[in-house]
Amino acid sequence: MHRALSCRHTHALRAVAALLMLAMASACTVGPDYVKPTLAVPANYKEAAADGTAWKLAEPGDRTGRGKWWTVYEDPLLSALQDVVTTSNQDLRVAQSRYTQARALAEGASSNYLPTITAGASLIRFRNSASSFGATSSNIGPATAYRLPLEVSWELDLWGRVRRTVESTEASSQAAAADLETVRLSLQAELALDYFLLRSLDSERQLLDRTLVAYRKAYELTVNRHEGGAASDADVAQAETQLKTAQAQEIDLRVQRAQLEHAIAVLIGKAPAEFSMPQAALESLPPSVPLALPSELLERRPDIASAERQMASANAQIGVAKAAFYPTISIGASAGFEGAKGSDWFNWPSRFWSVGPSAALILFDANRRRAVSDQAQAAYEGTVATYRQTVLNAFQDVEDNLAELAILAEEAVIQEAAVKASRRSVAQTSNRYEAGAASYLEVVVAQTFALTNERAAVNISRRRMLASVRLIKALGGDWNVADLPPGNAKVAVKKDQAPVQPQTK
Repeated sequence: MHRALSCRHTHALRAVAALLMLAMASACTVGPDYVKPTLAVPANYKEAAADGTAWKLAEPGDRTGRGKWWTVYEDPLLSALQDVVTTSNQDLRVAQSRYTQARALAEGASSNYLPTITAGASLIRFRNSASSFGATSSNIGPATAYRLPLEVSWELDLWGRVRRTVESTEASSQAAAADLETVRLSLQAELALDYFLLRSLDSERQLLDRTLVAYRKAYELTVNRHEGGAASDADVAQAETQLKTAQAQEIDLRVQRAQLEHAIAVLIGKAPAEFSMPQAALESLPPSVPLALPSELLERRPDIASAERQMASANAQIGVAKAAFYPTISIGASAGFEGAKGSDWFNWPSRFWSVGPSAALILFDANRRRAVSDQAQAAYEGTVATYRQTVLNAFQDVEDNLAELAILAEEAVIQEAAVKASRRSVAQTSNRYEAGAASYLEVVVAQTFALTNERAAVNISRRRMLASVRLIKALGGDWNVADLPPGNAKVAVKKDQAPVQPQTK
């Protein structure tokens, strides 16, 4: 009898194993396989082709020291600040946490490849109804049931629902990693922009300080000439007006500088009261920025990489939605001990077990699955449009800044000539005024033109430096799609970016 039961158990297990092997052999993955859409990419940048001598094609060696693109400016203070912003900025930590969340979701989706095993224990005191069918005085109760089960459940991924889900979450985690790099690059560029803006204000302040010295001398000379009867009250008033106006302009620059200093402090994760920058004029010229081919821009911009990975994730979701139209097949098993007394828990005769497959198919859901599938398809089409628009915006960013740098370089030459001419005009007019051959109004006009031209020259220098930073950002800094972590990569959090642990009382 025992041998017959054992044979029946063996045959049942073999049947289940055969069914499992047959199901795995016939497994498939529904939904479209991901293929990156093709894009029409120009062979060269339009604005770079206009002046082929201004730019050089990037060579592999140009990417040495990747991750620190700001070193091309050869400014130690800027480099020191950039090192801080990459470790202490709070917006960057937010982006890091989003990537960590995305990786956790991907790891959670991968766990569905394996069965779920649960164990438990229960003690139930019960009494059956005396009115139930088959009730007798001996089985009504009350009684106690002791149960110690171990259960295993495993959904067979016959249609690729789990595979597509893992594919989608891993692509989403890569998109989050690219978003993290986009935030990092944006913060680095914002810091550089604020830094050069501040330095250009320092240049303007130095210019105004020199101008104020000249205006004070002119004012004192006019007052002396007025006391000697050689200048009118109007000349004195004009000289004083010019001096006070320049003083007001110098004070206004202090407001802008203070605000930029505060902005830099926040970028590096400090309170404005804890940070200050020494004054130093903007004296450097925009460095030469190596240009990659337009086709390589698709590999160098993290925002493009994020849009492409979001597209891959949405494509996989179509497969998840289509898998819902097929039956769900799972294998379940349970074993353990049960009895009417606690002492029966571990008695071999009190054992129980069960194993077998189960299948379920939704026959009617009022087109709910169809709606989900249509939604997934529409979401994918939206990500394709977003990807293409992101690429177009990237090309526009590069072309805009190439044009600005090339045109401003021409303007800087002409403006420098205007500055030199205006300085000669001031010197000649001042000499004529001192000799009594010109009115003070002519001096005021010449000095006003000179100050305007010199401030315009500083403004052009500022715009050239800002355009160079924006061009480097538009080119993706030193990032490359090869830097993107694999979809199944584990999260590596740096010590200086370790998550903040919640406080407990």
